[in-house]
Amino acid sequence: MVLAAALGAVALRADATGPVLKCEFLFEKAPFPSCHASTIAESNQGLIAAWFGGTHERHPDVGIWVSRLSAGSSEWSQPLEVADGVTASERHPTWNPVLFQPQQGPLLLFYKVGPTPRDWWGMLKTSADGGRTWDPGHRLPEGFLGPIKNKPIELADGSLLCPSSTEHDGWRVHFERTSDQGVTWEKMGLVQGPAEIQAIQPSLLRHSDSRLQAIGRTRQSGVFQAWSDDNGRTWGPLTTTGLPNPSSGTDAVTLADGRQLLVYNHNADYKGRSPLNVAVSDDGKAWRAALVLEDDPAAPDGFAYPAVIQTADGLVHVTYTWQRKKIRHVVLDPTRLDGLPIVAGVWPTDASVRQ
Repeated sequence: MVLAAALGAVALRADATGPVLKCEFLFEKAPFPSCHASTIAESNQGLIAAWFGGTHERHPDVGIWVSRLSAGSSEWSQPLEVADGVTASERHPTWNPVLFQPQQGPLLLFYKVGPTPRDWWGMLKTSADGGRTWDPGHRLPEGFLGPIKNKPIELADGSLLCPSSTEHDGWRVHFERTSDQGVTWEKMGLVQGPAEIQAIQPSLLRHSDSRLQAIGRTRQSGVFQAWSDDNGRTWGPLTTTGLPNPSSGTDAVTLADGRQLLVYNHNADYKGRSPLNVAVSDDGKAWRAALVLEDDPAAPDGFAYPAVIQTADGLVHVTYTWQRKKIRHVVLDPTRLDGLPIVAGVWPTDASVRQ
């Protein structure tokens, strides 16, 4: 096992006895100079990842790109643009793709189109062949955005609960539900909380048949949380977890063994997007420092906007933006992921934190 202090530069690599099984880029060269906001899903054809790429964020040429890792293959396919913001009169940038494979039905690709997050709108494309081909896509009903950055969860009745948020009237979290894979929609009320907790981009965690936890990004209050006891129809108030975060995207997943896993930038200085960390919890409240994925404060564009899933074979897959130039993919064995308690938001510096 490779041991290193939790602070200082980290060169992540696979280790036969550690939690990291694979660490790779989805591509080495691409027809765009900048990329961001990846998402990953498992379909019956293998893995698929998506992100937005173009000249730079907000540029009209930014489109949604995908790459596939077919079952049995060891290499990701070359990036392919599958969506853009072309309308009848002009072209807008695209934003924040979210892939999701329901238990039944096609692979879903949600994304946003518009000049800025204050005035974008939701879009949806579907694929019946694991992302090889896509339908033309359609705009979601007025006022609905779909999952804003992180994946939905599928409820027992087959409906999708989508974690969403808005930025046009402050940063505010809400949830959207569709029972027919994006045809019709229902909106849950805004999650209330103190004015100082300005929150967006939630992830959803399961704690029981009906108890859910939302967790995610705030402007300057670290990582937020909120709880629901009725499968997301109503929510308690926003509170803070005590985990720091420099106003950067997070993602989380409930593991098959019942633990919760969070990927986030554990940075209390609110400057830059490094380090990028993995924490685990038994109850979603007390978190343990499990792994540092990246740590280079000198990296100008940092390491950010993770997406995380657990696949049918039990492995955990994380993708994230690597300095706005590439998308990195890391495969973890969750049975080897545990760590030291994070007390009062302080990441342990003990060398026993596994790298």
